[in-house]
Amino acid sequence: MTNTLHDYTKEFEDIPGTRVFTTKRARQGYWLNQFCMSLMKPENRKKWLADEQSYIADWKMTAAQKEALLARDYNRLLDLGGNIYYLAKVFSTDGLSFVQAVSTMTGMNVDDYKAMMSAGGRSPDGVRSIKDGK
Repeated sequence: MTNTLHDYTKEFEDIPGTRVFTTKRARQGYWLNQFCMSLMKPENRKKWLADEQSYIADWKMTAAQKEALLARDYNRLLDLGGNIYYLAKVFSTDGLSFVQAVSTMTGMNVDDYKAMMSAGGRSPDGVRSIKDGK
């Protein structure tokens, strides 16, 4: 049983394959998510696509966030405070659909991912706790 808000939110880290967007993650990813929102403007998308390194140079993101962004490592970006709805601005700018981008996060190809989701998503059976391994 949890006694504090900290204990309660710490339990979110025990959900395999899921990153709950908490206030801690929101603070951690503030500049990353602001960068993503900048891609809503056509002129910023054009600058980003022309020279990614140059475009992110002055953003107050961490080196790890910039590295993950350039690598399009969406799972790592989520770990570093990215919000999937903000990150959608990045993969949309790259010409990817939500399904295409998210399938890369699962290690599945697009057709297998779509089939899994059409069949109701991931099975609730299996590992439900990282720390307990069950």
